Amino acid sequence: MVESMKYPFRQGMRLEVVDKSHISRMRLAVVDTVIGGRVRLLYEDGENDEDFWCHMWSPLIHAVGWAKRVGHPIKKSDDRRSDLGIHPTFRKIYCDAVPYLFKKVRAVYSKGGWFAKGMKLEAIDPLNLGNICVATVQKVLLDGYLMISVESVESSDGSECFCYHASSPYIFPAEFCQTHHIELMPPKGYTPETFVWEEYLAATGSKTAPAQLFNKDCPNHGFKPGMKLEAVDLMEPRLICVATVKRVVNRLLRIHFDGWDEDYDQWVDCESPDIYPVGWCELIGYQLQPPVEPEEPRVEKPKEPVKKKHQYGKRRRRSAATKAKQKETLAKRKAAAAVASTTAAVSGPKCPAEVAGPEENMETYETGNKEVTAADRSVEVSELEENMETSESLENTEMGEPTESKMTDELAETKLMVRTCEPSKMLEPGEIIEVKVKEEMFDSSEEADFTNLIPLENIKREEDD
Repeated sequence: MVESMKYPFRQGMRLEVVDKSHISRMRLAVVDTVIGGRVRLLYEDGENDEDFWCHMWSPLIHAVGWAKRVGHPIKKSDDRRSDLGIHPTFRKIYCDAVPYLFKKVRAVYSKGGWFAKGMKLEAIDPLNLGNICVATVQKVLLDGYLMISVESVESSDGSECFCYHASSPYIFPAEFCQTHHIELMPPKGYTPETFVWEEYLAATGSKTAPAQLFNKDCPNHGFKPGMKLEAVDLMEPRLICVATVKRVVNRLLRIHFDGWDEDYDQWVDCESPDIYPVGWCELIGYQLQPPVEPEEPRVEKPKEPVKKKHQYGKRRRRSAATKAKQKETLAKRKAAAAVASTTAAVSGPKCPAEVAGPEENMETYETGNKEVTAADRSVEVSELEENMETSESLENTEMGEPTESKMTDELAETKLMVRTCEPSKMLEPGEIIEVKVKEEMFDSSEEADFTNLIPLENIKREEDD
């Protein structure tokens, strides 16, 4: 932990780093940011903020001039960035990073046999770190470096080659996966079930790299399956995620990123600078990516039948007293309406009230504290009859009775004889006319007939005679 917080790199230092868009060559870059030993690099000939993240001890970065010294391809940087004088990082370029700042590789000796072009081996795919594939040595560089290509990917120009050191923990002798029960990605045209090393070597006329050339050291690292840690997603190296050790094979650790599918698992070395203990990001102030919560499967619930509500809500039953009161009110209003219609049918001299004006032209009846015209009475009676008939019909329907209204059978009808005012008496505007009503009850089965009433004038003449 203490060593990871001591870093000698400074903003503005130049170095060589692998080209992330073309992994078989190097590019010049400038240090932009250093956080806890993690370095953000800006490509010197890149566009805008084309960057690359790695640890300062990563095998992917080297001092300026390394590629030329060992024979590794490097991209020419004749075309430099257009914002070279504007970007604050490039304005601070003051020196190249010296070689002693980088991690030293293990010394190797080529006596007694060494790697040669065309030899077969097994290696972790640099573009898919969860796969171990059949690989071929394409070129032997100086200082123990090798250019290796993966057989599962075809490339005519060698753009898929990747540089590994001979002591790298990411290359293995043939049949390593078979020995440790790891799935091996075979060359094109083969399947994991049909691939056999002996048959493949015979078919291609090649040979495997000697097993003694590989690094077999296995430190007592103490990692066990199920342990939690914080690990860099090497396919997106700016991200550090919550991870779990899924499997341990010698010094190899298979890292599973919590919440992600197994296809994103990666193989890393137990001494990799890209794995950290829990709490490292919080200590350094680096953003930690939380686990991705798996989406819960949606279970569609069966649709419940919707109950149709009554249009007018819940009806309340009327009591017997309420029914009787409504019938009594209906009878009184019906009688008042009959008086109005009878008065209008009587011929004779007009009352002074009829000459008073359109507002006084209607007879007025006193009912409590309110004055109601005969026309209003007629309208109210008709509306009340309709409401009564509708209410009775609904109640009878609920109780299983016939829906026909019984209002005619239950209400008593009245014959009215009216005496109107004398022609000689003048009425004041707004004066209430007193009407004397004579009621005679008759059988409800008869229909009320007001057309045969005797006019008032005829009654007076009969009295005079």
